[in-house]
Amino acid sequence: MQTFIFLQGGGGGNAGMFNLIFFGLIILVFWLFIIRPQSKRQREQNNFLNSLEKGQTVVTSSGIIGKINKIDGDIVTIEVGTKNFIRVLKSAVSKEMTDAMNKQENSGE
Repeated sequence: MQTFIFLQGGGGGNAGMFNLIFFGLIILVFWLFIIRPQSKRQREQNNFLNSLEKGQTVVTSSGIIGKINKIDGDIVTIEVGTKNFIRVLKSAVSKEMTDAMNKQENSGE
């Protein structure tokens, strides 16, 4: 004759509530540390792109440094040298790289 022992968890009401609170906290932490900062950076980048003006010195995401010569919709013409122009998409202009370049120039003066 075989004897089977089944272990049962006692007080199941509290365990379910604890699991619900635990998963809620995981979602909250995920939102606070990943989703919220990313949406804030995206909003700042969009504001930067909308405020671009002729004459600003910018850096593209590929590292090209130049001065904005013309903005035509989503196309930005950048002067990269004497009478040398390139056309890039507006979304290729990087706020982080431009800010870093401006900080570096200001600290060198």
